[in-house]
Amino acid sequence: MAIMAPTSILAMQHLESFRQTLEPFGIKCELLIGSTTKKQKEQILEKLKVGEIDILIGTHALIEDNVEFKNLGLVVTDEQHRFGVRQRSKISNKGKNPDVLVMTATPIPRTLALILYGDLDISIIDELPPNRKKIDTFAVTKKMEQRVNNFIKKQIEEGRQCYIVCPLVEENEEIKVQSVLELTKHYKEDIFPEYNVEYIHGKLRTKEKESIMQEFKDGKIQILISTTVIEVGVNVPNASIMVIEDAQRFGLAALHQLRGRVGRGEYKSYCILKYQGTSELVRKRMKVMVDTTDGFVISEKDLELRGSGDFFGTKQHGIPDFKIANLFEDMEILKKVQAVANDIITNDPNLEKEENKKLKEMIENKTNTRIEI
Repeated sequence: MAIMAPTSILAMQHLESFRQTLEPFGIKCELLIGSTTKKQKEQILEKLKVGEIDILIGTHALIEDNVEFKNLGLVVTDEQHRFGVRQRSKISNKGKNPDVLVMTATPIPRTLALILYGDLDISIIDELPPNRKKIDTFAVTKKMEQRVNNFIKKQIEEGRQCYIVCPLVEENEEIKVQSVLELTKHYKEDIFPEYNVEYIHGKLRTKEKESIMQEFKDGKIQILISTTVIEVGVNVPNASIMVIEDAQRFGLAALHQLRGRVGRGEYKSYCILKYQGTSELVRKRMKVMVDTTDGFVISEKDLELRGSGDFFGTKQHGIPDFKIANLFEDMEILKKVQAVANDIITNDPNLEKEENKKLKEMIENKTNTRIEI
């Protein structure tokens, strides 16, 4: 079995939980990521080839040519929207027609899922895990900054931890928003000198990121300032506050993912969206986040407010820019088109029937490929 995750941090967390659950039953789990040493990698690949490893968990490192499974039967891609179609098929091709499970927590409209995953059986989990508490969300402006800081202090004094997310790594003169580096300096020196404040972002080396996340997980860091590098997979049950700076610069799907980093333990959790701007669109988007934690509702609203042209995530999925159709307004007819297409594929896969001849010609002309009978 192979489990592919988009980041080393997430892969390591999967390994930890899999080992805890499965190793008492004699099921061997191993980790293969970019920072795995050459010697470790050689040992893992040798064991994998002869079937001494039951579950290999890793990042893109799993799709390298020298990774050979003895008998790969199941492939799981976590946060699958972070991988390209070719990457997902490459790992599947390492087995002889293995079962494939793709997972994502990024909210997309249910109807849009029909286009993205039309060739898969879809299961939707729309309930919180047991014992999870609802996350309270607040949208605030600069005027509320002192109250927010007081609230963070109160939570930390109760033993909790805090994430603060901002859109930039470094200061940018053209974009008037605070960066990770300047915000860390401000929090360390001016606001919370008594606490351990650290930062993490995608430009750090893998080992640095892993070390910082482990310290945060162990409770040694009270406030972690970050870019969206912590958007997927990070699991710190003691963290109860997510503050998102310049929230107006994030898509609703990204805000929803970030909010999901808190509320993962037994403690009441909060998400605070600090935003700038007075436009009606900004206010509407903030209101959506405050009013609901339902990812499907959020994604429908995102599509409605922003339009299908720039909907978060569609580019990674390879959805074409429609010249006539509008994904939001025309979903019913798109569903009918999909049903017709499925019917043709089932009953006339080689497009041999008279009524499908023109369709066959059109496909061959568009793709410069002959459909072989």
